[in-house]
Amino acid sequence: MIAIGSDHGGFALKQEILEFLKQNGYEYQDVGSYDDKAVDYPDIAKKVAEMILSGEAERGILICGTGIGISITANRYAGIRAALCHDCFSAEATRLHNDANILAMGGRVIGGELAKKITHTFLTTPFSEETRHLRRVEKTFFGEGFNGSGIVSCGQGCGCGR
Repeated sequence: MIAIGSDHGGFALKQEILEFLKQNGYEYQDVGSYDDKAVDYPDIAKKVAEMILSGEAERGILICGTGIGISITANRYAGIRAALCHDCFSAEATRLHNDANILAMGGRVIGGELAKKITHTFLTTPFSEETRHLRRVEKTFFGEGFNGSGIVSCGQGCGCGR
């Protein structure tokens, strides 16, 4: 299952990606937005992240105007590895090397045809499972600085959730 969501800035591109997923037989759940009216991207990122963390979805796709804000927000959740990709090389590398579980894209940055190719690459590339990549993922995403609350911690023990 693929969890997919966008804010208003990514809505048009999301529509193209939804059609791509449907045409290629992917099971997906669209968590919003459902039109181009302004919404807050952190709310969308949270829904997709929670679906992945609960096991309801295996991977996610998030789209906002640039892809930056929505990917930063998703990466606040421990266990989420969101990667902003605007080319196929990055999409392949982040799956192979980082085991990314969310693809983020910018609806105002790339066009639909390229976004479909990036999505295809992201969804069909497995994690390499090479020892060096496993070690790096462990250090990067599960090491010091995670407070167990599901939100990345600053590591200072202040309880700020940053």
